Amino acid sequence: MFRLTYPENGAFEIWAGDRLLLRHSAEKPALFLGRGREDIRMYRGNFTIRDRLSERFGLRFLGAEGDSLRFSHPDLKGEYRLRVYGDGALLRLDGTCADESVDRLWLRLEAERGEHVTGGGEQFSALDLRGRTYPIWTREQGVGRNKLTEITRLADASDGGGGDYHTTFFPQPTFVSSRMYFAHLENYEYAELDFRESEYHELTLWSPALRLVLGAGESWEELLGQLTGLLGRQPPLPDWSMKGLWLGVQGGTERALEMLHRCCAGGMDVSAVWIQDWEGKRVTSFGKRLQWDWRWNRETYPGLDRVIAEDESVAWMGYINPYLVEGGVLFREAAEKGYFVRRADGTDYLFDFGEYDCGVVDLTLPAAFEWYKGVIRTNLIGLGFKGWMADFGEYLPADAVCHGGSGLALHNAWPALWARCNREAVEEAGKLGECVFFMRAGAALSQRWATLIWAGDQCVDWSEDDGLPSVITAALTLGMSGFGLHTCDIGGYTTLFHLKRDEELLLRWLEFAAFTPVMRTHEGNRPDSNVQLYDSPEIIDAAARMTKIHDALLPYFRALSEENARCGLPVMRPLFFREPDAPEAWRRENYSFLLGSGLLVAPVVEPGVTERKVWLPKGSWRCLWTGERCEGGEKTVPAPLGQPPVFYDETGAWSAFFDRLRETLARED
Repeated sequence: MFRLTYPENGAFEIWAGDRLLLRHSAEKPALFLGRGREDIRMYRGNFTIRDRLSERFGLRFLGAEGDSLRFSHPDLKGEYRLRVYGDGALLRLDGTCADESVDRLWLRLEAERGEHVTGGGEQFSALDLRGRTYPIWTREQGVGRNKLTEITRLADASDGGGGDYHTTFFPQPTFVSSRMYFAHLENYEYAELDFRESEYHELTLWSPALRLVLGAGESWEELLGQLTGLLGRQPPLPDWSMKGLWLGVQGGTERALEMLHRCCAGGMDVSAVWIQDWEGKRVTSFGKRLQWDWRWNRETYPGLDRVIAEDESVAWMGYINPYLVEGGVLFREAAEKGYFVRRADGTDYLFDFGEYDCGVVDLTLPAAFEWYKGVIRTNLIGLGFKGWMADFGEYLPADAVCHGGSGLALHNAWPALWARCNREAVEEAGKLGECVFFMRAGAALSQRWATLIWAGDQCVDWSEDDGLPSVITAALTLGMSGFGLHTCDIGGYTTLFHLKRDEELLLRWLEFAAFTPVMRTHEGNRPDSNVQLYDSPEIIDAAARMTKIHDALLPYFRALSEENARCGLPVMRPLFFREPDAPEAWRRENYSFLLGSGLLVAPVVEPGVTERKVWLPKGSWRCLWTGERCEGGEKTVPAPLGQPPVFYDETGAWSAFFDRLRETLARED
């Protein structure tokens, strides 16, 4: 499908069928090199990044030598070579530079007016990335994530943690175009995806050693099959994880069991109890935090091993991250063995996670990697946990010194290393397909190692950039970046300043989560300030109904999870899967998604409403609640509490299944 042509002297072009992807000429170069000096500063996972660029110059194409393209410039010592070669259905561009003083590269790919692009990893503020630039640097997503909002201003004034439209735990230098091709940088160095120009998309890379992969096809299915074939796919989720709800609760054995029994007595199907404080907790000004010394706290959770062993109907889940708190038992062991990331002077690199200091386990040091896998196998799997939150992974400082290289070079790769550590622990324990660990940080190849991604720390509000609506966008962009299994904290997490979770937000978030692969609650960083799932019989009753709907969808979720594992199609898909050429299908403001090919879900993302405007792609749709038939287009539909707009394709392969589900729901209501 790919062709390399030479239309004139000093020029070359790369085509995918009839689509021009790259054109370089003397008048309009597509490849640039340069030199710069970065300034990267971190405070509690928030990064300030500045690049002091000293030089940038376009390269002159000299001609081809075998599969290598040769370039020169008066400011370049020697030549730059770009090897262009096929790899199955893919095309690879590998660049090498003889001049060691060069440390910046820019590459321009052709763009068209009206073209849409998506991906970029997990992006919360845009489905179509055109018009903005996206730095690729994993970090805290920040509070509010919009510099025009009051909550972001307050967070910035407090500790610089306000975030912006592009800040994300899981950035990835990948984009997919409506022209049916994708571009993926295999580099882990700092990069930028710039979609602000109408005539080209520009990739920035802090390295001259370009490793670019291009794929092209005739459908989204073909494109994502190629992309996930390159990056990897998640194994199917076990049935227990897609059934009922994972109840997030903390405070000790007695309280966890009390909340579990209260919810079950109210008719809720609870498939798992997630106790993030199994290792103990500490209280800071931010809220209730955890004791980062990953050992069972027997004082807080007496008899936990017996509880886990005696009730096989409920899975118990824990928490871990790749950092160890100063003074802890595991910290002392890691320090004695020399397993921490270091400073330039050779001392252990400790830094502030918010009123306590921690060391970073050096996952590039083979002995440290094996040791930490052992911690997971022994302390979590050995206790009986069926899964855990594998948190963080974004905090490696740029000036750190690791066994495998510098923090600058390894920073973006770190979340994938952390995912691999967890995955290998599960595999070596013989628990793959049974255990599920869920991560917030990610990088390219996390697709291969992680079993599930969750959206991180949303505010307990309705804001588009950091509240309930943002989770929908995050799931869709991540799915288009090759990771097809997504979940979130039901009700949000971050309670700061004036924010508090109310009952309506919790119930609407529950409705949304019922139509995602995994339902999981979180009490939040300040549980006492938030309405909780178990606070009243009315909330429990509403949640019980949503878990029953989620249970009824299990055969469908199972099929979608298997499809994702087999061919890389995400469980949650953008509307343009059904109508690629419709501009409406690319509107983030729809806040709707396809659940597989058979369901369209339009969660309610505004407070105080009982109806909602939806856009349906062409086809014959039927309302899951009323059975009313609808054709494609925009319409306003009822959306009372407990019945978010959901439609199924009555011509699809699953229509009979949804007919039966609709009849069952009608009888129960």
